[in-house]
Amino acid sequence: MSDDKDERDAGEEITEEQRRLRGLRVSDSEREHVVELLKAAIGRGMLDLDEFSERADVAYAARTRGELNKVLIDLPGLVHPEAAMASGGRAGWEGDAAFAPGSYAAGKPLVIRAHGSAVVRKGRWVVPPHLLVRNRYADTRLDFSEAQVTSDVVRIELDVKWGGVTIVVPDHAGVSLNELHDLKWSSVSDKSKGDSGSPRYLVTGKLHGGSLSVRHPRKGLFS
Repeated sequence: MSDDKDERDAGEEITEEQRRLRGLRVSDSEREHVVELLKAAIGRGMLDLDEFSERADVAYAARTRGELNKVLIDLPGLVHPEAAMASGGRAGWEGDAAFAPGSYAAGKPLVIRAHGSAVVRKGRWVVPPHLLVRNRYADTRLDFSEAQVTSDVVRIELDVKWGGVTIVVPDHAGVSLNELHDLKWSSVSDKSKGDSGSPRYLVTGKLHGGSLSVRHPRKGLFS
């Protein structure tokens, strides 16, 4: 059943212009912008960490404005202006709503899930002290090059089976793999500069039938 038919059943008439706007392709910057709005929703208590992770995955995978707006449609005051046009609604985003890094619930990790697909975190995303990567038959890339890190030590807990994880850290950061003890049928490539540096990324957890690559940002096209 198509989305258009569902909306007609709900009493909303879809015009050709609205349908056209919904089908417009979105850019990486639009996806990143919507993820920033989701972070603001955490700060306002509208989403918990698991809900944020699920919606961010949908946002990063969105191809059209209609798909992108679905993650914001039930969050009042946080609708992306252009995406709202695609849904026929009224833009309710209040401008540069800042996301407070400390608004992550204390003691709870940010869960990043991937199952049979690719998940990427990059750009200026907010990094809490604890990340949990749950990966099944998938690829996960965590790029901390431009991230807003909220603590001196970031714990990256892996729960990976038959998948790949790539971690990109700034040149000044430190990485420790000493607590990654549960490895089975897996490969690890560590091209970081060791565990001295700040912030420090502490990788723990289990890696079964997968791969882990840790490196610094590439300096050039062929580096």
